Amino acid sequence: MKLIADCHLHTISSGHAYSTISEYAKEASEKGLELIGMTDHGPAMPGSAHKYHFDNLKVIPDSMYNVEVLKGIEANIIDYDGNLDTEGMKLEELAIVIASFHMPCIKASTREDNTRAYIGSMKNKYVNIIGHPDDARIDIDYSELARAAAYYGVLIEVNNSSLRPISFRENAAQNYERLLEECLKHRVYIIINTDSHIHTDVGEFDEAYELVRKVNYPKELIANANLERLKQRLLLRRD
Repeated sequence: MKLIADCHLHTISSGHAYSTISEYAKEASEKGLELIGMTDHGPAMPGSAHKYHFDNLKVIPDSMYNVEVLKGIEANIIDYDGNLDTEGMKLEELAIVIASFHMPCIKASTREDNTRAYIGSMKNKYVNIIGHPDDARIDIDYSELARAAAYYGVLIEVNNSSLRPISFRENAAQNYERLLEECLKHRVYIIINTDSHIHTDVGEFDEAYELVRKVNYPKELIANANLERLKQRLLLRRD
């Protein structure tokens, strides 16, 4: 199976990443990717971009080095109702809105609270991906998460960075096996992303790919295995 897109990457604008969008596009082109998503952290993340960064993404070309560039954000969930740090932003102008739980922006609480926060974020019709729901420090009811993802048509991310030996997230592989079992029950579409913070990581899906293959997750439910399918899933609630 070949993945044709990587929809989660961070540029120098995220404050703790180290490459430009041009470097990412060039690297992606050399690796045979057809599409990348530029998704810098929302403003609640310490050191990240101001809302003006996201307002001005329109100046970035739609294609660089023959790679399509989708503009987006990795928004931070900021409360247990699932609200995001995107107040005043025109989310309808962003092709990708990832909702993620980052502990500098919200503290992990009970399983009920954490799960409610994720599901609450899905109620925002512009959210099309749930980012890295895999850290054992953030207890989640995976059955409820998968059921909600199916209901709202939101992609569940399998995050390659979480699965690397250097990752700070805990027990990601075991958690993904449990989550994907629940996702399969509800025929949830997933997306495999790198969550790159340097351009050399873009398109490096090895750990995530091995995990997905281990659990026999069907190719037809992997959004970024097909460009048309990916775009259809990203736009699902945008009408």
